[in-house]
Amino acid sequence: MRLRPSLASAWLTAALLATPAAPLAADTLTLNLRDTDIHNLIDLVAEETGTNFIVDPRVRGEVTVVSSRPVARDELEDLFHEILDIHGFAAVEGDGATRIIPDGQTTQEPTPLLTPDAEAPDTRGASIVTHVIQARHVDVTQLVPALRPLLPQSGHMAASSGSNTLLISATRNNIRRLQRIVERMDRPMDTEFDVIELEHARAGDLTEHLRELMPGRPGELQDARAQADPRSNAIILSGDETDRLRMRGLIAQLDREVHRGNTRVHYLRYARAETVAELLRSIAEHDPGMETEDGDGPRVHIESHESTNAVVTSGPAERLRDFDDIIDQLDIRRAQVLVEAVIAEVSSDRVEELGVQWGAIGSSAAGVLSFSERQTGIVDLAAGIDAYLGGEVASPPGLSDGLTVGAAGQSGNNAIAGLVNMLQRDSATNILSTPSLLTLDNEEAEIVVGQNVPFVVGRSIEDSGQAFDTIRREDVGVKLRVRPQINQGNAVRMEIEQEVSQLAPGTAGAADLITNTRTLTTHVLVDDGDMLVLGGLIEEQQTDQEAGVPGLGNIPGLGRLFRADRNQTEKRNLMVFLHPRIVRDSADGAELTSEKYSFIRAEQLRERARTRGRGDTTPVLPQWDRLTELPPAFEELHPAYATDHAD
Repeated sequence: MRLRPSLASAWLTAALLATPAAPLAADTLTLNLRDTDIHNLIDLVAEETGTNFIVDPRVRGEVTVVSSRPVARDELEDLFHEILDIHGFAAVEGDGATRIIPDGQTTQEPTPLLTPDAEAPDTRGASIVTHVIQARHVDVTQLVPALRPLLPQSGHMAASSGSNTLLISATRNNIRRLQRIVERMDRPMDTEFDVIELEHARAGDLTEHLRELMPGRPGELQDARAQADPRSNAIILSGDETDRLRMRGLIAQLDREVHRGNTRVHYLRYARAETVAELLRSIAEHDPGMETEDGDGPRVHIESHESTNAVVTSGPAERLRDFDDIIDQLDIRRAQVLVEAVIAEVSSDRVEELGVQWGAIGSSAAGVLSFSERQTGIVDLAAGIDAYLGGEVASPPGLSDGLTVGAAGQSGNNAIAGLVNMLQRDSATNILSTPSLLTLDNEEAEIVVGQNVPFVVGRSIEDSGQAFDTIRREDVGVKLRVRPQINQGNAVRMEIEQEVSQLAPGTAGAADLITNTRTLTTHVLVDDGDMLVLGGLIEEQQTDQEAGVPGLGNIPGLGRLFRADRNQTEKRNLMVFLHPRIVRDSADGAELTSEKYSFIRAEQLRERARTRGRGDTTPVLPQWDRLTELPPAFEELHPAYATDHAD
């Protein structure tokens, strides 16, 4: 027989407060329950402790509690949390209320947070909280495997190696227990240090060997450690005395002179052997420790071998070690800079042209006489003029631009037609060159597009009276010289020299050819991938041209009908657009190559589409489908060779 919830609650309260024998103190109660609904127990604890509970709908079941002695009221809540834990539930404290939820949901609920400086609480030890424990001497990642088995299934533990802290979510009693364990394990070690100065071996190489030979055991901290000091060529040992003694013995066996002579050969990967050898000689000449005892010369000899790009050093072992470090730091892969440039003339042209074109059309043939540069205007329209004069069309044909005026008359079998052409044309931009220069960091690159023109620089007359000219050839055209230097923050400093030259029209009285030159020299700083514009070099040129029938064109007044005059005034502003891009490795180079390759292929496809149907089959590059693979290093192809020639 089951009681209704209201009756069961009343019966439970009466059973708890009833005393079978002597009266109990007011702050105690006897708790004896058998197959009681857990919600009735929650109601009782809420009434006795004054705590507000929010119960998850998944919290269901019956509880049985047998108590042989009275329970103090301040212990009732701890007993209540223990009962919840046994039945797979947990109480999570919140603002104003405690949530009762299944154990598996505790990590997703907001729990009270205790910082490393806060002390573990002494009351209500069965509620769920989150605690941060700071370890000062031991690595927390080594503590997790030892502490995790001590947590209940509903608890959670995580380690943060960056801050060396433990994050634990569990009951307060469990957290207090784990905190005491961590305090006993987080003890400083009485570490001693040994400094061993090497005589023959290099500290960096020997330290790497020690770390490989004496690694820490899995799951444990490495007791002994070795650190190299390249400045003094010494090794610093730390750890307990036994491990330090073992490493000292190993170092003594390895730090021995190798009887391979006092000459070393360094095969360089990236640097030029001639440049490195010259730098090493300069260091040896200015270092007092490199000279012989009598001061006759340096104790170290450096030579370069151009065929194998190698540097050969000879001298005392301690000095050769210094040069080994210098060579290792110099022989690095340098970044490159791709400078894309557009050199253009932004011109403001005004062309004025006035001329007369004559066309004679007969019954069997047609003739054309033109005094204008736009000869195609009358040539292409000869048939149109014939049709107009024959009455086949109502109006005379005109040119594509400008102003065209036509008049016609007949005289016998020939027809005379006159066209007056007035043309005003404006030109915009003239792109001189679009070079792309790829060069190493801090290396100069130059491109020249133009002609190699001979100039007379001298003249001599022999005794026989025959004259001989001395000729010197110079480049005339577009020149661009750039030296990029990569600075911190991917900024590129560029030394720029730009020159645009051209031959001037013939000038009366000039002894030789004349060139017009515009030069720009500057140093700029621009970020990687940004565009830089340089300009302002303006050139003004005026040209007068006249064409006509000899004799008739010079008749005053009437001569205008037999000649064409052309006056052109041009102002050209030289503009240089620079776009630097840093190429640090082969992947960047392959990406840039793919971009250029795809651009050329797209232009070919566009040209093929434009000429389709005309019988023109424009070739098209294949699609770029993979990155270019660089050849492997020499040592990877010949490992035996690399081992024999290792330093």
